[in-house]
Amino acid sequence: MIQSFRPAVRWLLISLSLLAVFVAGCKKKPPAAAAPSYTPPPTAVKPTASLSADRTSVNQGEAVKLSWTTTDATNVSISPEVGAVTPQGSTTVNPTESTSYTLTASSAGGNTDSTVRITVNAPAAPPPRAEGMDELFTKEVRDAFFDLDKADIRPDARQALQQTATFLKAYPNAHVTVEGYCDDRGSTEYNLALGQRRANAVKEYLISLGIPATNLSTTSWGKEKQFCTEQTESCWQQNRRGHFTLNKP
Repeated sequence: MIQSFRPAVRWLLISLSLLAVFVAGCKKKPPAAAAPSYTPPPTAVKPTASLSADRTSVNQGEAVKLSWTTTDATNVSISPEVGAVTPQGSTTVNPTESTSYTLTASSAGGNTDSTVRITVNAPAAPPPRAEGMDELFTKEVRDAFFDLDKADIRPDARQALQQTATFLKAYPNAHVTVEGYCDDRGSTEYNLALGQRRANAVKEYLISLGIPATNLSTTSWGKEKQFCTEQTESCWQQNRRGHFTLNKP
């Protein structure tokens, strides 16, 4: 009887042990600790910059007001001459020559520039004394020469007329007459018409260079007046021209 009871007790102990292990394994595990949240560092922002002027063309001695605005800038400056400035503001400058002013806004995100150019107009040349104007006119003004039976502006004539235009721009009160001339070959009527075409061509070219049309008048002498009277090609060439005379008040 005792021997048959011992195996039953053994199996009961084994079963209780297995049950204890099972119960222990079924206990709810504690929740895992939450990972700390990650906040990325802020992204650096590139600044903005805007520079303007109350006018961009002045005469020498006149002042200009510069105004500017920036955003997200840690350092702001204007060059040349002005230096460090506040993020927004205005200042007055007196450029003595044409100058480009540059606003630079900087931060950890980079640099941004804004530029405005101020043009300083050179003073007009003072009018020469009346007794010296004729001498200056003769020295600086160049005639335009033409080919036979032509009224086209040649390359050498363009260079001559550019120098003449420079003089007339320096003395905007000077008024001139463009006189058309021809050599002595051909009829009087033909040469008068050809001389007028030459004078008109010179006038139109000067207008294209910026000379006011109101400062220019034209006339034709045809072959009535000759700069050279020899019957040679070099002499005839001297007579085929657009010549300038200064209109006296």
